[in-house]
Amino acid sequence: MRLDKWLWSARIFKTRALATAAVAGGKVHLNGARVKPAHAVRAGDTLTVQRGYDAMTIAVRSLATHRGPAPVATKLYDETDASRAARAERAAARAALASSPRGDTRPTKKQRRDLIRLTRKGSF
Repeated sequence: MRLDKWLWSARIFKTRALATAAVAGGKVHLNGARVKPAHAVRAGDTLTVQRGYDAMTIAVRSLATHRGPAPVATKLYDETDASRAARAERAAARAALASSPRGDTRPTKKQRRDLIRLTRKGSF
């Protein structure tokens, strides 16, 4: 099965066009390598998917012949525990940063460094 079609049927991306653009743009890696949208995906493969600040590592469990409901789509893959923990950590850091009280002054040097470190952490 094509990689872009599987990403769409597993509901990782909302449309197949978005899945194709992400794979072509290097946001999806199959077994650690950059591939094209038409590359074949098989059960047992490992995918690293970057969506904005969110990065996830998933293991393909099975293939789907068509796009089905969300409960069926979640059974097509397993997210690794390390990926799940890293995503939760990044979400908590973003929430803490967003909920911090903003004063009437500019950020301090430490706050600025923390902001830069946070935004660079999620990128590849």
